[in-house]
Amino acid sequence: MLLISVFMTGCSLPWRSAGPATEVNLSFTLENNLLFLPTAQINGRAGRYFFGSAAAHSVLDPKFAQTSPARAYRLQLNERDSVGLSPVVLPLAGLGDAMIGADACSGHAVTIDYRSGLLSFQKEGIHPAYMSLFEFEGEPAILVEVDGRTVSAVVDTAVPDTLVLPGGEGRRSAHVVIAGSDLGKVDVAHANIPRARVGNRLLSKFLVTIDYGRQQIGLWRDPRIP
Repeated sequence: MLLISVFMTGCSLPWRSAGPATEVNLSFTLENNLLFLPTAQINGRAGRYFFGSAAAHSVLDPKFAQTSPARAYRLQLNERDSVGLSPVVLPLAGLGDAMIGADACSGHAVTIDYRSGLLSFQKEGIHPAYMSLFEFEGEPAILVEVDGRTVSAVVDTAVPDTLVLPGGEGRRSAHVVIAGSDLGKVDVAHANIPRARVGNRLLSKFLVTIDYGRQQIGLWRDPRIP
C-alpha cells in the first residue's frame, strides 16, 4: 500500500512534498563508498571533502590545514550560501582533505538522497511523512534488529561498510531489519568499538534525514532502490 500511495503522488519524496523549498542541495558522488562533495569549497578552496554524519566537528587533514591556515573556516555550499565550521586537525589516512561533520549543519537537518546523489541542508527539519523516526542523544543513532536482537547503531556516513558490531574481529552473516524493512542476510563486520555503527552500504537503501537540532532521525525505505 505504501508503494502504491507513493507512486500515485508521482513518487514524491517525503521531504520534497512539504511546503516551499527551504534547503540547499549539494550533489555528491560515492567514491570508495564515501559521500564526496565535489562542488563544495572550504574558504574558497576546492578539495576532496566527504560527509561524516556522526562527527561532532569537521576534520581537516594536517596537509590541508598547513596549506590553508585560517582563524575561521567556512564551507561554501553554493555561490550564495555558506556555513561556519569548527574543525579539528587530524590525519584522514589519505581518505580526503577534509571530513565535513555535524558542525556544518548549525543545529538544522540534512537529508541524504542516495538515489539522486543529493545532500540537502534543510532549515525546517524533518518532514515525517512515511518516515520511521528515531530519537537520539549525542551521536545520531537508530535501532537495528540483528538476528532478532535490537541494538543501537550510530548512523555514520564515514563508514563505507554495511554494519559494524562491537566485539571481536572478522565478518559474518546476520539477519538485519532496519525501520521495519527486512534486509535479509547481510554480511556484517565485527571490530573493537564501543558501539555499533551502520554505514553507507545499508543506509543507501533509505532516504535518510538527520535533524541535529531536534535530535531525530527519519528513515524512509526508498522504493527506487532494489
